[in-house]
Amino acid sequence: MKIRTIYDILDEISPFDLQEEWDNSGLNVGDYDAKVNKIYLSLDIDEKVLETMDENSLLITHHPLIFKSIKKVIPNRFSTKLLFKIMRKNISLIAMHTNFDKTHLNEYFAKKVLGFEGRVEDFIFYVDVDKDFDELVEYVKNKMGLKYIKTLNIKKRIKKIAITTGAGMGLLDFVRADCFLTGDIKYHEAMDAKVRGISLMDIGHYESEKYFADCLFEILNERIDIELQKINSANPFSIK
Repeated sequence: MKIRTIYDILDEISPFDLQEEWDNSGLNVGDYDAKVNKIYLSLDIDEKVLETMDENSLLITHHPLIFKSIKKVIPNRFSTKLLFKIMRKNISLIAMHTNFDKTHLNEYFAKKVLGFEGRVEDFIFYVDVDKDFDELVEYVKNKMGLKYIKTLNIKKRIKKIAITTGAGMGLLDFVRADCFLTGDIKYHEAMDAKVRGISLMDIGHYESEKYFADCLFEILNERIDIELQKINSANPFSIK
């Protein structure tokens, strides 16, 4: 199957035009006319992912490998070091980032992982609940298999929650909920949320977005007739 054919299917599933201006979703590496017999799905690309992949195959990731202009292709940076290995194995790379967040990933995480029903508004999934904050924290920890969650407790009783996978604190101005679940929450962002009266749960960047491969696999498995394999990248962090 040609890369162009696969790209068009992905564009139909989650239009690349929906991505944010700063994003770089789409074909990052490869040739639209190239043919592949195998597709791999992963949150990110790392060295272990590349070692696992066959030559002349396609990798579809959530995060783009290339965000900014590359002025030097030398093997001492994350993206350029991996580019050398990608090109040696003739691997093509397509990213589905902010477009897929809007159309699928936030909803998939909220419904399939956390077991909530609700509604999507752009990057934010809203859920009506009626839970004690501590009870909600334990519920989320159990559903995600986490031992710890960093929290900001403002309201004891939570009536409405907002969910954005990955790093969503840049959306705080748009959050209309008692509690916001997202990842990569910084100190001063928490201070801002406290003033606004919004409780927080830091559900992790990797921890909340690692389901990308599962989500896309379910969709693509019914649309294409070549081999699909999930080979999720590893979390660079560990908790001791």
